[in-house]
Amino acid sequence: MKIFKRQQSKNQRRQKAPPVFIPWRFGVICACVALAMLALVGRAAYIQVLEPGKLIQEGDMRSLRVKAMPSARGMISDRNGESLAVSVPVQAVWADPVQIFKNGGLEQQDRWYALADVLGLERRQLLSRIEKNKQRRFIYLQRQVSPAMAAYVSKLKLPGVGLKDESRRFYPAGEVSAHLVGVTGIDSHGLEGVERTYDGWLTGEPGRRTVRKDRYGRVVENISLKQREPGKPLTLSIDQRLQAVAYRAVKQAVADYRATSATIVMVDVRTGEIMAMVNAPSYNPNNRDQLQSFRMRNRAITDAMEPGSTIKPFVVLAAMENGVADEDTIIDTGNGIMQVGGSRVRDVSKVGKANLARILQKSSNIGVSKLSLAMPVDAVLGMYSSVGLGDASGINLIGEAQGFFPDRRRWSDFERATLAFGYGISVTPIQLARAYATLGAVGVNRPLSILKTEQVVPGRQVASVENTRKLLSMLEMVTGKDGSAKRAAVPGYRVGAKTGTAKKAAAGGYSDEYVAMTAGLAPISNPRIAMVVVVNEPQGDKYYGGAIAAPIFSEVMESALQILNVPPDAGTNEKLNIVHNRGNTHAGT
Repeated sequence: MKIFKRQQSKNQRRQKAPPVFIPWRFGVICACVALAMLALVGRAAYIQVLEPGKLIQEGDMRSLRVKAMPSARGMISDRNGESLAVSVPVQAVWADPVQIFKNGGLEQQDRWYALADVLGLERRQLLSRIEKNKQRRFIYLQRQVSPAMAAYVSKLKLPGVGLKDESRRFYPAGEVSAHLVGVTGIDSHGLEGVERTYDGWLTGEPGRRTVRKDRYGRVVENISLKQREPGKPLTLSIDQRLQAVAYRAVKQAVADYRATSATIVMVDVRTGEIMAMVNAPSYNPNNRDQLQSFRMRNRAITDAMEPGSTIKPFVVLAAMENGVADEDTIIDTGNGIMQVGGSRVRDVSKVGKANLARILQKSSNIGVSKLSLAMPVDAVLGMYSSVGLGDASGINLIGEAQGFFPDRRRWSDFERATLAFGYGISVTPIQLARAYATLGAVGVNRPLSILKTEQVVPGRQVASVENTRKLLSMLEMVTGKDGSAKRAAVPGYRVGAKTGTAKKAAAGGYSDEYVAMTAGLAPISNPRIAMVVVVNEPQGDKYYGGAIAAPIFSEVMESALQILNVPPDAGTNEKLNIVHNRGNTHAGT
């Protein structure tokens, strides 16, 4: 019992003993707490003072939203203000797959099937696409849908499906001006024609609205607003009335002659403005199913060809400019066959002895060959180049070809002879139109323009006024009753024109296909319009320029002169009659 009490007494003394204070342990604990506090303060200072950007960025990624406000693309119109390309408001249908599967996924299949049907999509394909992109926050379901379709999609109230404002390009002229105006892609950037060349001018600056949203998507702060700037409008030089007339003619020519293509280029002689530029076959830029390369190619600027006899007036002009011949010079073309080296130059019909006017009137290959052989080759090529052949036309459309001019150290006589009637070089229809516009401007060569010009671009005098006027008079005789281009004549107007027929080049020589051409001016008394007509690979027995291209030239030129209210100038002056009679007299001797 005593032992138990002593033990109990010891336990009581132990419980009453004061706690032992250990200084070093207390110091360690305080140091750890202080270090932890310093570390937290240092980290907070580092984050907020030295490197605050990262957390701000993380916060902004979760709360800031930028809404783009697309701007309208600039309108394209013709010289009279007729709309050729306008932007119309449309919408895009998009989906947020993450949000979709947070709200039941694709369970309501009837509504999803309705969405696929209105968008013109295959039902299973739509659902499969959403399934495959479960982790994505944004995918397009359909771009550029009509307002009616957008309203239907909105009424479906599918979670995770929304609408976005867009604009779509609409072309009121359709296929008539498609090659010239061009077309835009799904993102409203130009792909072809004027739309592509002047994309920077036509494209505006989109607006941007920056807001801060909370976790429920509510706007809690407006950060900034950048106003949108619409694209600038563009006025082209073409006259849509002339475009329609010319396009109807080339489309009919392709059908009538089963041709591969046909082209017309019309130029205002006074200013160098393109009044019309059409090709067939064409395409409807409002229908993306027709965007095929062979339809979309603007053949007036991309397709080079050997110009054939349409080049002969410039050989005659070069001869007069270089003092080799004048309007009274007589050239003996013999019996219609001329031996040049180991080859022969032939005329379609015998011309005999004739002056320059008669040479052009009957389109004598031998006559112009003799003129070419009497001059240095540089004189002929120099004239071709000075009137714009082989050079950029000046319209600046992307895709324009330069043609082909041979650069040889030595020329055979036969090569120099064929150079005079359009073989051995290649030019585009627009270059040929520029050359004839130079003749119409009495020897002034100015760059062409696809934009309406406020002031006439000054040109360069490349041939004397006197010789050019003489040549214009000779060209008028070509459309007379005895001329090779008589079917290019226009009732009531004095017209000068030259037809041409060229075989198409092929690997190792020439093929059996032809290009029929007619180039000319009207009215000769005061030239207003220069025009080139090209029919590529006509089928059948008719393939000459005088039989195919000349009637088209006459039809379109007559309509153009009437639309532009150009007064008639019918009648041939006395001087022309004298020249004509003199040519016939010499031809018979």
